[in-house]
Amino acid sequence: MRFRHPDGSTVHLAYCTNVHPAETLDGVLAQLRDHCEPVRRRLGRDRLGIGLWLARAAAHALVTDPSALRGLRCELDRRGLEVVTLNGFPYEGFGAEEVKYRVYRPDWTEPERLDHTTALARLLAGLLPDDVDEGSISTLPLAWRTRPIDTAHTALRTLGERLDALEELTGRSIRMGLEPEPGCVIETTADAIAPLTAIDHPRLGICVDTCHLATSFEDPHIALDALVASRIPVVKSQLSAALHAEHPHLPEVREALAAFDEPRFLHQTRTRTAAGLRGTDDLGEALGGQALPDAAPWRAHFHVPLHAAPAAPLTSTLPVLKAALVRLVGGPHPLARHLEVETYTWQALPPELRPSTRTQLVDGIAAELTLARDLLTDLGLKELP
Repeated sequence: MRFRHPDGSTVHLAYCTNVHPAETLDGVLAQLRDHCEPVRRRLGRDRLGIGLWLARAAAHALVTDPSALRGLRCELDRRGLEVVTLNGFPYEGFGAEEVKYRVYRPDWTEPERLDHTTALARLLAGLLPDDVDEGSISTLPLAWRTRPIDTAHTALRTLGERLDALEELTGRSIRMGLEPEPGCVIETTADAIAPLTAIDHPRLGICVDTCHLATSFEDPHIALDALVASRIPVVKSQLSAALHAEHPHLPEVREALAAFDEPRFLHQTRTRTAAGLRGTDDLGEALGGQALPDAAPWRAHFHVPLHAAPAAPLTSTLPVLKAALVRLVGGPHPLARHLEVETYTWQALPPELRPSTRTQLVDGIAAELTLARDLLTDLGLKELP
């Protein structure tokens, strides 16, 4: 979906396909047929943007076979789909029964991460629509916090050089954004400023995930103003909402939260105290004892559907997303022109909230995109055909 900003520039809205895990190229093609095109039809649009997730095996198949890449591009065109952004965070195994800490490997200290991201950039240059000359890729924020990161900056500088060379070769500018996430070396947008300033490459910036922003209790206006002041580009933003518990000391609230403590993904949980932010690596750890103070609200890294906040006594951080959008695209010029709805946890929701059919999932994704579209048009953007 494309929108015209009042300044005349184009803002792209997509949804991320990591909600439909697939490790192979055949699996990606099946996603387009079974999910992405039906979402487009459900919205009644001739064109729909998707934030494509390409696992290692799928990316390798495409980068080593030009005919396969041409075939994917033709399939996108045939189904009324377009790609301007890739989710390069998960490397492989995102649909496994247990992902947890595995999603952070390989990290930016390991050569596989640089090689994979380079491959994604090459592929994106070939997948961009003919009338678009800039693409974006999101990636993990260096590494999980317990990993040494001595070589990460060198790898990112090498990536910047490769992106420069790619533009010279193809005429397409591909930018990469580190995505701050609780528990990682770069947990907040503030944490990203120093390393990105040190690397100082115009193609390297930040991906602002509004669920992560909210989980760390960041004020979106303060966070984004600091990025602007530091000249850190917002390469893309992932529109997502975290789980919010206003009164975590109450037994009924803990019972409600326990329904979201599932085994597949890591659900980092945070609260604010007089001494600063406190947190646990997972929701079960927070619920299991005294690891996390409960005198103030808790937020958990659980991407809940944008249009359907959990039932009381829980809610979502949709207000944080709305406030972030005001700053991202509501000003005289957009800070980010690639927006991606990223609710990958549909099948990790409590059983009574999960879609039980493909049609229900399509309807849910379409409802999220409709909400995002309405937020954008309320800010003065005009939806394009």
